[in-house]
Amino acid sequence: MPPLGRREFLSRAALAGSLPLLAGAAAPAARPAAGALLDRSRPPGVVAADESAWQNVQAAWSVDRSIINLENGGVQPSPDRVHAAFAELARHAHRAPPITLNREQLPQLEDVRQRLAAAFGCDAEELALTRNTTEGAETVLLGCELRPGDRVLTTTQDYWRFLNTLKQRVARDGIEIDTLKLPAPDASVATVVDTFAAALTSRTRLVLLSQLINLTGRILPVSPLVELCHRRNIPVLVDGAHGFAHIPARRDALACDYYATSLHKWLGAPHGTGFLYVRRDRIGSLWPHFPAPAELRENIRKFESIGTFSAAPFLAIRPALDLYREIGADHKWARLRWLRERWLEPLAQHPGVTVHVDRRESSSGALATVMLPGLPAQPLAKWLWERHRIVVRPVDHPEFSGIRVTPNLYTTATEIDALSTALRTALTHGLS
Repeated sequence: MPPLGRREFLSRAALAGSLPLLAGAAAPAARPAAGALLDRSRPPGVVAADESAWQNVQAAWSVDRSIINLENGGVQPSPDRVHAAFAELARHAHRAPPITLNREQLPQLEDVRQRLAAAFGCDAEELALTRNTTEGAETVLLGCELRPGDRVLTTTQDYWRFLNTLKQRVARDGIEIDTLKLPAPDASVATVVDTFAAALTSRTRLVLLSQLINLTGRILPVSPLVELCHRRNIPVLVDGAHGFAHIPARRDALACDYYATSLHKWLGAPHGTGFLYVRRDRIGSLWPHFPAPAELRENIRKFESIGTFSAAPFLAIRPALDLYREIGADHKWARLRWLRERWLEPLAQHPGVTVHVDRRESSSGALATVMLPGLPAQPLAKWLWERHRIVVRPVDHPEFSGIRVTPNLYTTATEIDALSTALRTALTHGLS
């Protein structure tokens, strides 16, 4: 039997909460049983504050501990088991690609699709494998039917690539963009919904909504905003780059029409992996980036018709999902917020420090952006790296500026405390 090409393979497949702060942290408990990654017998908030409970999890990553990497919001390192699986899969594919890649590995992508769909809470026939959030979201932004005069609603804080995509459609197709300014970070859900409601028009054909604003860490109330739009028959695309495997919210809780995410951010999958969810009744009307066989018009796999690519990164999503399941969504969420609060809570008490995110559990997760008085973001980030080997992201936006700090599960309390000490030094003595 000759090896299946990508097109033939696709065609056959088509047929076939609030957390404790550093004060009052729980006393260390007994270590989990040998071989267990994390003891989940205790409540997430209690385990989150027990540093000894996370030693096995921290050891799951082989990272350079001479660098304190607090810029995990951009791209995270993969855990050792994920990287090892990816490397072996890549080696195996090169042994005899017509067999090892085409016949053995590519068909296994269906198992990956099934597992991701189960984790997100959707049907596998609604989930396409992509290389990142950008590929998924731009499939929607460029592939949905929009005519001259149609409007797309977004915000001033949405991802710059997507804003550029919409500007291209303005130039190419004559559509129009409505860009609203978000209310204050601590605004009520009702205020946020009212702000969006006021910006919708009779010509609004699509709403682009970030699940979590990458610039600040702010979580938007996706469900009530989707409900608002659906009452007016307006579909919603959710940018979930910082949502999946970070915020414990699945498809039914979001209820959106489209959802794009990257798996190399919070899941820890190999770099260049993601997925696009498309509600089943919208698959047929959404054009793919690359033309697919006509018989795939109603099939989610038409969005994967990109030619030859490596299956190894996608197959290595499986151990990343296994690790996520072993840790548990709620325990991961609690730990990430505990790490965030360990540096942010004392810093927020300092006069003049501006926190650009609401710290309530419903409003923020691991990411937080802060502005220190008299310390511009770019020089401060440069100083943290050159003097302390601490990596953060400087953020300069027309509406605010500051440094964005993003820990990961491999981050230790000692590393977080090193950041706190450095920032306290900067506040007291400046960057000299």
